[in-house]
Amino acid sequence: MTGRVNEGPIQAYDGPPDYRKVGRHGVFPDMSHDEIERLNVLAQLNRHLSTRVIPGVKQAWETRALPAFEKANGRPPEDRHEVRKALLKDPAFQTWSALRRLTMEQRQQAGRWTTLRQAEELAAKAAALNAGHDRLQLDPALPIPRYVSAVDHHCMPGSYHVERFEGDVSGGANYDHGGFATTGGLLGRFSDGGGQAVVRWVQRRLPDFKPRRILDIGATVGHSALPIAQAFPDAEVVAIDVGGPMLRYAAARAASLGVENIRFVQADGADLSRFEAGSFDWVQTTMFLHELSLASMKAIFAESRRVLAPGGVVLHVEQPQYAPTMPLFEQAMRDWDAFYNNEPFWSTLHEIDLDARMVEAGFAAEELIHDGVTAVVDREVFPDAADDDSEDYGRKAAWRVIGARKTQ
Repeated sequence: MTGRVNEGPIQAYDGPPDYRKVGRHGVFPDMSHDEIERLNVLAQLNRHLSTRVIPGVKQAWETRALPAFEKANGRPPEDRHEVRKALLKDPAFQTWSALRRLTMEQRQQAGRWTTLRQAEELAAKAAALNAGHDRLQLDPALPIPRYVSAVDHHCMPGSYHVERFEGDVSGGANYDHGGFATTGGLLGRFSDGGGQAVVRWVQRRLPDFKPRRILDIGATVGHSALPIAQAFPDAEVVAIDVGGPMLRYAAARAASLGVENIRFVQADGADLSRFEAGSFDWVQTTMFLHELSLASMKAIFAESRRVLAPGGVVLHVEQPQYAPTMPLFEQAMRDWDAFYNNEPFWSTLHEIDLDARMVEAGFAAEELIHDGVTAVVDREVFPDAADDDSEDYGRKAAWRVIGARKTQ
């Protein structure tokens, strides 16, 4: 007897890194031991759901829910909606869905607990970092689009725009420091793995591209815009969003990280009339399109082309579309965010023909760009999505690129 309960090799740890590895900056919230451990628990639970529970849901579908549907209907499901309704009756899906929703609600509760208790201090830090600079341009009179004002996106109370007092940055602080729990660390030390991925794509695919002016739409706290600004220090980056608290926090975050070639402007991407035609060499969105509406997306595509200079590039980074080659089970699982995570446009976006929408905006079919990217992180500390063969149907840091190179 050796005293060991289980003999055999010890499996290598493949979970999220400890939250203490997350990068800090001048406006990052102070956190207690218990606040850190709450986010560690949620990150671990999200990882468990994607690597251990989802495979069981798939097995339950194949061996139980699908045969039951076929027996009752005399045929296989015709679309993802029939699959989702069949899954709703199965206890494996019910368990996974309830736990996934719980992680989102508790992630917001944990993040807000941390930021609201120090909201005034965070606002003061942001104000001090932003004082005396022109990197922040707010417009309190800006109408908030209904696709933002009517929805608490991914269970985030107040979405991106609600201000609780003058100078508030608590929404941005919550969004920034709590994202680790949702992604399980797959976006890296500063949650900027998406922006880093886009930079790497441009440097590899367009090595001679020297943008002078770059527009990032739906920038939130600058997770994607800052890596772009850092990689192209001779360019001016303009990052826009409708949320004032996000932008205050973003500008202070950029200042504390020493990024100077960026401005944050409160504006709606559907109305870029403040910018002249052909005034940007690169227009970028990252995981933004799924939170719009059909009308707003149409306007954003058209405005993006208008402000793009000849030879310029527009890139939209999103989760993959529901192509005919994607299994109906996967489509139904990916639809979860639309029905249970306050992302009402998610399902519609991922079923429409984005190529046709880009052509409708004025791009020629031969100008379109298609590719894929995965998050770029510090691989010595954080897991790399490129090395991760698990699938959580919507949160994995692996995306598709739809874009265009404007020829004239």
